[in-house]
Amino acid sequence: MTGTLWVVGLGPGDESLLAPAARRALEEAEIVVGYRGYLALVAHLLQGKEVEAFPLGAEMERAQRALTLAASGRRVALVSSGDAGIYGMASPLLELWTEREGGPDVQVVPGVPALAAAAALLGAPLGQDFAVVSLSDILTPWEAIARRLEAAAIADFVIVLYNPRSGRRTWQLQEARRILLEHRSPGTPVGVVRRAYREGQQVHITTLGELDAGQVDMETLVIVGNSQTRAGRGRLVTPRGYWRGR
Repeated sequence: MTGTLWVVGLGPGDESLLAPAARRALEEAEIVVGYRGYLALVAHLLQGKEVEAFPLGAEMERAQRALTLAASGRRVALVSSGDAGIYGMASPLLELWTEREGGPDVQVVPGVPALAAAAALLGAPLGQDFAVVSLSDILTPWEAIARRLEAAAIADFVIVLYNPRSGRRTWQLQEARRILLEHRSPGTPVGVVRRAYREGQQVHITTLGELDAGQVDMETLVIVGNSQTRAGRGRLVTPRGYWRGR
């Protein structure tokens, strides 16, 4: 007998941005598994449920535990912040699940991703093609990250930087800035959003030349504009090009 396993994206943290399908999955689940910080975002929705909280990291342990519980016939929700499929728990969970025969039914429930939340607060910086790059070199070698940054800069993508800086990873954002400045003007608009749609939210617009890495942490998303991105009236916009030639 097998149960059901939902991998649920909680969105950026504000309850108004929790998708209805995600809320239904949490309501139907008997057991909710996840990082304790993410579980705290929806603690009021978990009354009367079994909750298994894990420390930061331990992603594979979380995924394995959720699979084991669901395989025993339980209804389980494994949670991520933002969207579970974007640097979230859907990837490790499905890595384990696809290596098995049988097992529980798995459903990935989308959530509002951090890049969409940050972009909305900034205006419309993602109006054209964009690339998303994580600066964390814990699982990806820095050499690969640097190649991706350079390729995105040369191609003139708007670039979204996840995991830009932490207490231990203090040099990666500065190095990313150096790489981008080889291909972008120092005046390129940059949006810096910390704790989007959560208590302590901060939104700041600067330039690539003046970007202060010391003001950035793991709860921050950085969006670097392309050659068309403009700043005005406290917002960023990357034009789609509808007015070109008119």
